[in-house]
Amino acid sequence: MIADPVAVLVVLAVVVWLAVQLEERYKLFRSLGSALVGILAAMVLSNAGVIPGESSTYEFLMGPGVSVGIALILFSVDVRTVFSAGPKMLIAFAIGATATAVGATVGALAWAPSVGEETWKLAGQFTGTYTGGGMNFAALGQALDTSPDLFTAATAADVIVTAFWMAACLSAPLLLGRGGGAAPAARWAGAKAAAGAAPPTGSPEDEPRSAGAADSAATDTLEKALFGTGRALRLTDVSALVVLAVGSVAVAGWLGGRLPGLPEVLWLTTVSLALAQVPAVKRVAGAAMLGNYLVLLFLASNGARSVVANIFEVGPAVFYYAATTVAIHGAIIFGVGRLVGLDAGTITVASQANVGGAASAMAMASARGYGEKLLPGVAVGLLGYAVGNYTGFAVAQLLRGVLGG
Repeated sequence: MIADPVAVLVVLAVVVWLAVQLEERYKLFRSLGSALVGILAAMVLSNAGVIPGESSTYEFLMGPGVSVGIALILFSVDVRTVFSAGPKMLIAFAIGATATAVGATVGALAWAPSVGEETWKLAGQFTGTYTGGGMNFAALGQALDTSPDLFTAATAADVIVTAFWMAACLSAPLLLGRGGGAAPAARWAGAKAAAGAAPPTGSPEDEPRSAGAADSAATDTLEKALFGTGRALRLTDVSALVVLAVGSVAVAGWLGGRLPGLPEVLWLTTVSLALAQVPAVKRVAGAAMLGNYLVLLFLASNGARSVVANIFEVGPAVFYYAATTVAIHGAIIFGVGRLVGLDAGTITVASQANVGGAASAMAMASARGYGEKLLPGVAVGLLGYAVGNYTGFAVAQLLRGVLGG
């Protein structure tokens, strides 16, 4: 097994490189997308014993690595492009959060005989984590004093189910209609065309356009920027981006440490978005493309952490419970979402904000080219961090009274 952290990083880098190459060259893989291919390939490698299920490399990519990626992508976001998608994303998120609570409750009643007397605790943890991400899972586990063995099994189950749900959400727009964003093939074509095109000579103000047209153009530019820079990437660009992105992460950490009532990712989003509106930052090339690469590495690491064998060491019932919760969440958010007229893109990004948190919502938006849904996805992901602990604790106490404990 390849265990050295640097060697593991090399393997993940190769996985991402191959996934991107396959997406660019072959129609089948363009349909699947490099994000989904990377997740599945890394999952196969970890379960085959080529790379480990746990590594400091994964911890880095899920911490500073994805934080820098988030900052880089946000540097390319114009806040004027997000207002039209905001209300729809909020509705989809609310449906998903309610669906999670229903799923955790139904799952607890179904699997309590197999999981045991602490089922009500898992109900709270699964409600929290599938409302706003893993931060809530850890916080609720500590607050409810879940036993170490059950906590470990639930963590493994959560990782696997979250990875599978990301794969399912990446595939869903292919079946339901994309509902926004460019198809992978179109994004590659757009990126290549942009790379070969001369930079615009005039400013946006030189040509009058409607607000809707301006937003559409800005969104289209962001989608292309995830796969190309539009011009040669210079050392001055990369060096500036490193300063800006790493500096944003450092400032966010500093602010989070001094004002612990607000999550660090909220500070990172605020700082990055503020910088993104500065004209000098807008002129730096390559931010979205480099951020997208880090997000792809992050997604591959999620796949690698999904070691199925870990579940069976402690009992499959915990996995079945997690899968039941997310399956019910998915059935309700997609079913009700489509009934109320929400597009597939909004539903999938909102669902990832529920199940995986803000980073997963951004990863989904970038991987599928939903440029106008990036910031709304992050916003509802942050909302999930805020409300997940409350809903999780409420569900846990409700089921404690029903199941006993």
